[in-house]
Amino acid sequence: MITLYHCDGARSFRPLWMLEEMGLPYELKMLPFPPRVFAKEYLAINPLGTIPFMIDGETKMTESSGICYYLGTKYGPSPLVVGMDDPAYGAFLNWMYFSDATLTFPQTLVLRYSQLEPEERRNPQVAGDYTKWFLGRLRAVEAATANAETLCAGRFTAADIVNGYALRLAGNIGLARDFGPNVAAYWARLQERDGYQRAVAAERKAGVEQNVAPRIRA
Repeated sequence: MITLYHCDGARSFRPLWMLEEMGLPYELKMLPFPPRVFAKEYLAINPLGTIPFMIDGETKMTESSGICYYLGTKYGPSPLVVGMDDPAYGAFLNWMYFSDATLTFPQTLVLRYSQLEPEERRNPQVAGDYTKWFLGRLRAVEAATANAETLCAGRFTAADIVNGYALRLAGNIGLARDFGPNVAAYWARLQERDGYQRAVAAERKAGVEQNVAPRIRA
C-alpha cells in the first residue's frame, strides 16, 4: 500500500491527484503545517520535515513532481506519462520540471513574505517582486494553452497535474485574478476533472477524520 504524507493544500496535492487519476490504492496521512513544528514525531519518518513524503515498499520520495512521474511509470503504462519514443517527450519533461522550478518557487516566497512570516518580518517588496516573477513565467502556460486543451502530447498528462497544482496555489494566495484568459480557462477545465474532484474530497475527508485543521493553502 502506498502511503502519502500530506498537508492541506500543499505540494503533496500533486501525487494525491495523480493517485486518484490512476485509481491506485493509498493511505493518506494528514499533518498540520508546518509538520516540522507541529508534528515533530514526523521528523523520525522524514528528517527533512517536508511535505510530501511517499512510501511505497522500500521506496521513499520527497519531491512532488518526481513522485508523479514515479507513479506513472512504476504502475503504468499510463497515458498520464509521455514515453521516450513520443515526439512530445522533451516537452513533457520540460513541463514537469517547470512546474516547481519556475512556477511554484516564486509563489512560496510570495506566501512566506505576505502571510506566513510574523507581521514584523513580512516584506511587501519581496512579495510583489516574486508575484511579478510568477506572472511573467506564467506567460509560457498562456501561450501553450492558446490553441490546446492541455500542455503537451495532445492529451491530459502528469504535466497538467503538476502545473495545475501551481495554478491551485496561485488561487489560494490571491494571484488567480491576474491569470490571462487562456490560463483561466485551462485551470477551469482541470478543476472539472473527476480525478481532481476526488483528490479534493479525499483531502477534506482525511483532514476531518484525522482532526487536522485546514490552513493557509500552499
